[in-house]
Amino acid sequence: MAHREGHRSERIGWLRAAVLGANDGIVSTASLVVGVAAAESTQQHVLVAGVAGLVAGALSMAAGEYVSVSSQADTERADLQQEERELSADPQGEEDELTGIYLQRGLQPDLARAVAQQLSAQGALAAHARDELGLTDELAARPLQAALASAASFAVGAGVPVFTILLAPADALVLSVIGVSLLCLIALGAIAAHVGGASVTVGAARVTVWGMLAMLVTAAVGKLFGVSAG
Repeated sequence: MAHREGHRSERIGWLRAAVLGANDGIVSTASLVVGVAAAESTQQHVLVAGVAGLVAGALSMAAGEYVSVSSQADTERADLQQEERELSADPQGEEDELTGIYLQRGLQPDLARAVAQQLSAQGALAAHARDELGLTDELAARPLQAALASAASFAVGAGVPVFTILLAPADALVLSVIGVSLLCLIALGAIAAHVGGASVTVGAARVTVWGMLAMLVTAAVGKLFGVSAG
């Protein structure tokens, strides 16, 4: 009976994109609206800035992630094509190379040779991709998936400060955005750390500290320019 265990490393692609997108959405949009609000802007102006930041940020995240992961996919594809050429030109040499890999992993010479031959017979390119290049289907680069995940997660994260603007009283706008955003950052960091098998406390603390720093700096900048303009 076949049994396949799930491992956290299999989640690393979508987890990275989702956490990065949501974190950026909260921090960048909250920082933007806090800075605009601190400059004595009206609630409507702050809302427009937040929505603009959400749209621009989501598209920017999607484009950046797509380009980045596409470059990774291009590299993986080029490596596979090179390996395919080497297998065609020197199959025995490639079998020897595979045998050497298994020897380094602790197999006896005869067993290493037998394993290399059997795996090569079932699919030499797949064996070299996995054991020489470290490429697997589970961890393969998927540009479109990464781009959509980043855009969607950014939009969800950015929606936190935007909806806070709609619901918060005008005289407590800045504190409301900061408070709600920090609570969401704590939850995001804790969930991401838990899913990834890391310390929940450390995961929550590191995103919260950087988020708080970003909002305080932009609030100071907005206050400075708001006073100067006044």
